[in-house]
Amino acid sequence: MTRFVGWLRKNADGFFALLLALTVGLLGVLDVLGAEKVGAATLLILALIAATLLRDRYLSLREVSKNRMVSLLNGIEIGQAHATARRNTEIWWFKGGTGTYLRASTLPICVETARREQRPLRMQLEILDPADEPLCKTYAQFRSSLAPAPDRTGETWTTDRTRKEAFATVLAACWYRQRFTFLTVEIGLSKVMSTFRWDLSSSCVIMTQDNANTPALMFEQDKPHYRDFSRDLVSSFKQTRKVQLSLADDLVFSDEPTIEETKKLFSVLDLPLPASFSDRDVADIVRKALRPRNPYE
Repeated sequence: MTRFVGWLRKNADGFFALLLALTVGLLGVLDVLGAEKVGAATLLILALIAATLLRDRYLSLREVSKNRMVSLLNGIEIGQAHATARRNTEIWWFKGGTGTYLRASTLPICVETARREQRPLRMQLEILDPADEPLCKTYAQFRSSLAPAPDRTGETWTTDRTRKEAFATVLAACWYRQRFTFLTVEIGLSKVMSTFRWDLSSSCVIMTQDNANTPALMFEQDKPHYRDFSRDLVSSFKQTRKVQLSLADDLVFSDEPTIEETKKLFSVLDLPLPASFSDRDVADIVRKALRPRNPYE
């Protein structure tokens, strides 16, 4: 009896449609109802059956979506997923190339949201080592082989640009860290290039590629893969060369760091700028750090 009651609760609409159909059919056979009333009742039954089928399809799709381990994102969905991930997060772990999109969108938005909500924010950033010129050359060749023409920032990928972008991420992290004391940032410089970019928040981890036309993958926090990827990001970060940002605690930046302030920062961090970089190159690093162009807009 208990099983029947449970089944009836789950299938009440279908059971009612069947019962109504049998009743109308029986009354029609006994000629209790007129033909018009039987026709109207038949339409009502068909509508009820259609509603039942639509409801079952909706519940099935919702169950499939709920149990799906990974979500495939395309086009505008990728930006929307990042926006949702940034909304209430207290952590952000990044692993990728030079952090171009991170500087243009993720870092300033996460800091502004945390400041507005008066809560702490912890960021872990793993980027290419700008001091490793051969590595930066390899990355630039990879990016330019995918898209030889200038990207949406108006620039092509060269070894110098790769190094500038990575230096700019370090400068941006220091600048925001000084202006928001509840921001904790760790930066690790990698000797290995990856063609993937990982962004992990409190709610999900998003895996993208440098090609904006390539679909992204999203793993939600309550799925097993989220824990797997978080462990992988921790393990990878431990193998990087750490930038001791605390060494720059005594430095004071202008609203827009000057060329001398920028040079001194990297000297203090034991991450000296290449001797070939001119003052114009340093100014370009400052621009990329504080006024970056979004490469995907």
